[in-house]
Amino acid sequence: MPVTGDHQLLKQLNRMALVRQVSTQPGLSRASLADVLGLTKSTVSMLVRDLMDEGWLTESELIATGEVGRRATPLHLDPNRLALLGAEIGVDEARVLATNLLGEVLDTRVVSYDDSADPASCIKLVAAGLVRLARRLGRATGADGARQVLGIGVGLHGGVDEMLGILRYAPHMGWRNVDVDSQLRAHFAGTPLDALPLYMQNEANVAALAEFEFTGQSGTDPLVYLSIGYGVGAGVIVGDNLLTGLNGFAGEVGHAILQADGPRCSCGRCGCADALIGLASLLGAEKPSRAALERLFEKVAQGQQQTCAAVSAAGEQLGVLLNNLWAAFDPMAIVIGGPALSLGDTLIAPARRVLGGYADAAMLTAPDIRTSRFGADAVAVGAAALARHRLTRPLDLQSMARRVDKAGRQGRGLGMDPVGWTASPSARSTPV
Repeated sequence: MPVTGDHQLLKQLNRMALVRQVSTQPGLSRASLADVLGLTKSTVSMLVRDLMDEGWLTESELIATGEVGRRATPLHLDPNRLALLGAEIGVDEARVLATNLLGEVLDTRVVSYDDSADPASCIKLVAAGLVRLARRLGRATGADGARQVLGIGVGLHGGVDEMLGILRYAPHMGWRNVDVDSQLRAHFAGTPLDALPLYMQNEANVAALAEFEFTGQSGTDPLVYLSIGYGVGAGVIVGDNLLTGLNGFAGEVGHAILQADGPRCSCGRCGCADALIGLASLLGAEKPSRAALERLFEKVAQGQQQTCAAVSAAGEQLGVLLNNLWAAFDPMAIVIGGPALSLGDTLIAPARRVLGGYADAAMLTAPDIRTSRFGADAVAVGAAALARHRLTRPLDLQSMARRVDKAGRQGRGLGMDPVGWTASPSARSTPV
């Protein structure tokens, strides 16, 4: 006879399986869901009723099937009652926003730092921005009314130990071993966000989830998201799961070697993607900053010959990297995002040309190459997508919690600093 905990987990698994199925196939009826998921019609009807009461699902107009009997009622994710919060703790500034279950942005704010070299100060400002968003959602009036926040996601520019909520190393921020989870939770205490599920991951990983969860492209699997900012990173989704690697550093393609005798990278190697494609390399002697990036983008927009030639050369190296990602993961699509999109076709066109040449030589069809649909909001929307992704996969959360507990019993953390191991604080429990 199953224990109560097993029964509750099974119920939650079935509930979230319904939610995921409706998200990928909007308009399914209860009977269709029962057939697809292998559940009884009575079980589906009970679960759907609960999910509708809670704001996850809603019905649309009846479908006339031409058959005798009760007509099918299409089910959809409810866009009007629940919300997800997402934050990007960026290099130059932060961005916080709220989305509905479909990933539609409800409210967004840009947060300016007082001192980007001070993690505690930046995290405090981001926490305050998230709390203000939650309070506005709770006070909302009009047709939609107040919304309940389901969970919070955070995108971080560096290697992240998701199980412990620690940013191990952010090379373009100078942050190391920052316990982002504990600091945010401390600021959330006594606010509407107190005790809500909180998740965090690398910025490219969450941006990949935005494309996977929120664009109707869930069938695009495997999917690679290539983020090009000061450096280069990638988020990879394979088999409905985010590929994070043993220590959370999967996707660090910025340090894939593209030229054996190329320019020296900040990591000490030569010819890394960061050193050939990253925006920091295109700034030359200028110190990376938002103002410096804007000057770079303006030079390209004006057609400044030397700058355009450098960007075009970076684009050719981008084509090499795209080919390598194609060969490594055989994805259905590679999505390019990040601030580098402001360089437009000066960067992207040479990349497509180089990739096309490799495809022709191999007599193969290259994967779909497209740009992010979320623009400057990609990471923050992706952070909200991370919350939905984790909440609708209870077994993933249970597995993460077990690994955290095991790490705690062994007296060590699971994360690895790229330039040296550092013991982690005690493990935290992961909300289910």
